[in-house]
Amino acid sequence: MRIAVAGGTGLVGRYVVDELVAAGHEPVVLARSRGVDLVSGAGLDAAMTGVEAVVDVSNLQTTSAKKSISFFESTGRNLLDAGARVGVRHHVLLSIVGLERVALGYYQGKLRQEEAVAKEGATPWTIMRATQFHEFPQQVLDRMPVPLAMVPRMRTQPVAAREVAQHLVRLVLGAPQGMAPELAGPRVEELVDMVRKVLRAGGRRRLLVPVTLPGTVGRAMKGGGNLPTGPGSRGTQTFDEWLTENVRHIAQDGQDGQDVNGGHDGRPGEGG
Repeated sequence: MRIAVAGGTGLVGRYVVDELVAAGHEPVVLARSRGVDLVSGAGLDAAMTGVEAVVDVSNLQTTSAKKSISFFESTGRNLLDAGARVGVRHHVLLSIVGLERVALGYYQGKLRQEEAVAKEGATPWTIMRATQFHEFPQQVLDRMPVPLAMVPRMRTQPVAAREVAQHLVRLVLGAPQGMAPELAGPRVEELVDMVRKVLRAGGRRRLLVPVTLPGTVGRAMKGGGNLPTGPGSRGTQTFDEWLTENVRHIAQDGQDGQDVNGGHDGRPGEGG
């Protein structure tokens, strides 16, 4: 089957592509580096020729509600319209656990994207919400100027990006489900503790300052608004296991002063 992967050059997107190839399918990467602009739609129709299903893991790095809504409205509509023109049978979207409970600006765009898929498109769909990825603490550090590391107090249940990709591929190869069960990792973690472990693994010294974000956003993050509220799929790899597996890479990044793959909320990807 020919399956389009929007944001297929990002962290989860690359894993999705690998999983599709391993399963004997033909992934079509939709990204600017492949000549497709999801925001304007340039190059999209040509790339979608013969596509039967879509996995959307596209992303934008922003904390602005206005930019997030604009991006996800544009990319969502363009993908749905292009899919309708070629007769796509299944549209799968990766989203985020806790969108309604944590009123971040970025989350407003993801909510708008969900609405477009569920209410405005004609293509049968599945939306899977996942928690933050194990890479999230490093991304928080990358956004903070040295020597400080001001880290929000936040409870999360992080999941391995590869396991997210595996679930997305299983979903896209199956029948449309609407809202699929939420996916989370095996254990609840405190973000401050995760960042501290990443700093230690990389041999870096930074002043770690835990902070509670103001207002309802801060209270929701600290109180577990990003955690799943019901039964659902659970990954198997813990954050500590992932950190042990990636410690050499993290240490090298710390020595070189380089960033690992960036992206808001642990969802790196190339949007348009």
